[in-house]
Amino acid sequence: MTQPPDGPAADRTAAGVPTCYRHPDRETWIRCQRCDKPICPDCMRDAAVGFQCPDCVKEASKGSRQNRAMYGGERSADPRLTTYVLIGINAVVWLAITLTGGRTSWVTHLLALRPVGVCDPANGSLYDIEEKVCEASGATFQAGFSDGGWWQLVTAAFTHVEIWHLAMNMFALFIFGPVLEGIVGRARFLAIYLISAIAGSVMVVWFSPEFTSTVGASGAIFGLLGALLVVARKGRLQSQWLVQNLVLGVVITVVGWRYISWQGHLGGLLGGALAAAIIAYAPQSRRSVVQWVGLGLVVAVLLGLALVRDLALS
Repeated sequence: MTQPPDGPAADRTAAGVPTCYRHPDRETWIRCQRCDKPICPDCMRDAAVGFQCPDCVKEASKGSRQNRAMYGGERSADPRLTTYVLIGINAVVWLAITLTGGRTSWVTHLLALRPVGVCDPANGSLYDIEEKVCEASGATFQAGFSDGGWWQLVTAAFTHVEIWHLAMNMFALFIFGPVLEGIVGRARFLAIYLISAIAGSVMVVWFSPEFTSTVGASGAIFGLLGALLVVARKGRLQSQWLVQNLVLGVVITVVGWRYISWQGHLGGLLGGALAAAIIAYAPQSRRSVVQWVGLGLVVAVLLGLALVRDLALS
């Protein structure tokens, strides 16, 4: 049992100043993300999002096995590692593009997502020409998705031409990536990231102009936001900051719709949210099986939609 505070601690309580629920003599404005009780620095425990009190941490660990993340995944020893690797891949691709000509680089043409291939786009008048006719005229044909470039559904998410585009996307990945991996584990985090990237690309090939070129990790980033909203909602974690970031992303997309792929953003958001819902709401009794079968079905549906669009474009 604890004695009611007296002296200065009693004065603070009477004045409405919050004090730590375990140390009534310590003023604090920090609250547990789960139960909202005030906690002092000595009682703060790192959680996937924010801090929790010792009681909530103890309660959460009762039904979970050691080394397991919140939704059954293996807990990452360092949740930042996967994000650093993804950032590194994006940086290397950007450097290769920069050193080989930027927007006109053959690396850009190889990796960027274009629904339909083009012939010598710099000319401005040879877009809708078949590959054989293009090459017979001495020009270079740049294959698109409908010409067999299915790899572009993934590689476009790792491709950036301008440094500001790379910096913005990698900063967002740096913020959201480790948080999500800390919640679901490394393998499931990667699955969500790649599904979001593919979902954004599928939306692009369906709803973007046929000869436009789309690059950037924005679809995957929006997928992380959607996934974080789902798992935060399921785990009753504070999600106000996620909603604020999502609203900001939507505003930027709407304002810059002429230059920003709303198709990639929307597809990534929906793909990430769906993948996270499968992970978060899978029944605990056979969680892993349901999760991976469900994620596999999502990939199959996305590839099926891509195939239907490929046949239509061809």
